[in-house]
Amino acid sequence: MKQYKANPIFVRLKFLLILISLINSELSAQNLDSIEVPNLLIAENGDNILTSLEWEEERRPEILNMVKNLMYGTSPEAPGKLKFIKFDEDSTALKNTAIRKQIAIYLPGKTDYHLLDLLVYLPKNIKTPVPVFLGLNFEGNHSVNLDSAIRLSDKWVWIGAGGSKRNHPTNQSRGAVSSRWPIDLILKNGFGLATIYAGDLDPDYFDDFENGIHALYPKLQDRDDNFSTMSAWAWGLSRCMDYFETDSDIDQDKVAVVGFSRMGKAAIWAGANDKRFGMVISNESGGGGAALSKRKMGEDLTKLNKGNRHWFSKNYSKFNGKEENLPFDQHMVISLIAPRPVYIASAEGDPGSDPEGEFLSAKYASSVYNLYGKKALKSIDFPNIDQPVFEEGMGYHIRSGSHDITRYDWIQFLKFADRTWQ
Repeated sequence: MKQYKANPIFVRLKFLLILISLINSELSAQNLDSIEVPNLLIAENGDNILTSLEWEEERRPEILNMVKNLMYGTSPEAPGKLKFIKFDEDSTALKNTAIRKQIAIYLPGKTDYHLLDLLVYLPKNIKTPVPVFLGLNFEGNHSVNLDSAIRLSDKWVWIGAGGSKRNHPTNQSRGAVSSRWPIDLILKNGFGLATIYAGDLDPDYFDDFENGIHALYPKLQDRDDNFSTMSAWAWGLSRCMDYFETDSDIDQDKVAVVGFSRMGKAAIWAGANDKRFGMVISNESGGGGAALSKRKMGEDLTKLNKGNRHWFSKNYSKFNGKEENLPFDQHMVISLIAPRPVYIASAEGDPGSDPEGEFLSAKYASSVYNLYGKKALKSIDFPNIDQPVFEEGMGYHIRSGSHDITRYDWIQFLKFADRTWQ
């Protein structure tokens, strides 16, 4: 048999490519550990923050006001008294496995304003009150399950591939995103699920803040720290928390606010701004969510603010292409959640969300959790794919697959909640 000799040029080229790959991997690892971000534990006056009390009284209010002013914008005060109208309750829902509730929430006034419809599923035959996951959905409550009793939204929704068109929903859109809301799995594990349509609060496109709840607060728009869409969504999640405080079937101390993609950004801000949320879960929230802005990876500020200029305040756009000038970064937003547990999830096939940047936010925020005696992720290295890490106060995973929220993600969230709230 004829013997073939390896081409020496090819061998040297292959060796060179392997060497370059190793060098790039090493540089990437170094970059992952060495990125410079503002110090969480040094106050603006130079004080070192050494205790949780100093954090609560001095540093936390500074950071909260900073990100509110420069990123999310101001929000209205919580309304004095909301009106809750339960227009549906069925103890035989989902083939007799769940209790379904639908509550219309109204803002009081001369003419009550229909703020949103809240859909709640609770497990049957379980001791109440139960812990609940609360999240915004993209396409209307009716899209999370085929249950024909769910009231169709009267607002427009995104439809088509990638949300290319807007239209009013029909029965054909029922259960359109049910794979993202595995209600059977959640109920089986002893948790409830509550969800609201983000478009009830504010439509997800730039309309100069003339629609949704922004129309009720015009004075909050004529300023650089204006009331943004992201703040409107977060504010609406807090109004659901107002309802939970009146429902004896729900454990108000164990409400986890959860969000995927842009709704993950809103979930982080809701949890940072409202201490009543007992847990925060961010799934692939990327730039403006869990990922560090100063890395300029994936969704940088220019992409965020030019592509979706309604999401954040006018002040935030002043840092387009100038992330190095930001006096804060997203690890500081995550730190506002401490000492409440937080879980951040990424996906290998979603570079736009910058998985490494999402992980680093949690790792850098860990120093605040340490003040409360919680380990968090400070000493944890970036994990392997599909190998979640659970530490006291924090959890993280990067899974195989693309930009989505899957059953795998929910299994990890449920495990984390069960360990944390057992």
